[in-house]
Amino acid sequence: MEEILKYLKECGTFYLATIDGDQPRVRPFGAVCAFEEKLYIITNNKKPVFQQMLKNPKVEISGMSKGTFIRLECEVVPDDRREARVAMMEEYPGALSKMYSVDDNKMEVLYLKNAKASINTLTGESKVIEF
Repeated sequence: MEEILKYLKECGTFYLATIDGDQPRVRPFGAVCAFEEKLYIITNNKKPVFQQMLKNPKVEISGMSKGTFIRLECEVVPDDRREARVAMMEEYPGALSKMYSVDDNKMEVLYLKNAKASINTLTGESKVIEF
C-alpha cells in the first residue's frame, strides 16, 4: 500500500473512472492519503462522481510517473468519521482548505478496498500489488 501511495503522490494528478449508466466517466483527482492502514481519496458529495461511486463502488485509477503508469482497480467505501476527514486535511492543508473544511457537510473521504494495482513500463514490464 505504501508503494501505491508514494506512486500516486508522485503522479500529482491521477485519473479516476466511474460508470454513469452505460457511460464511463473519467476525471482528475490529486489528493490521496493513508489513514489506519488504508488509502483514502476525497471528493465533494454534491458532485456527480460521488453519486456514481455510491451507486457502483467499483472504480479504476490511472496515472503516470517517471516513464511508468499505474492502473488501480478497487472499490471505494465512504468513511463518514471526522477523524478520516481530519487525516486528509492534514495531508493537504493548503490546497484542500480552499475547497473544504472538516465539518462543512460537503467533504467526503472514501477508502480503497479490494485493490489491485499494476505498475507498468512503456516496454511492457509489469509489477502487481494487491492490498
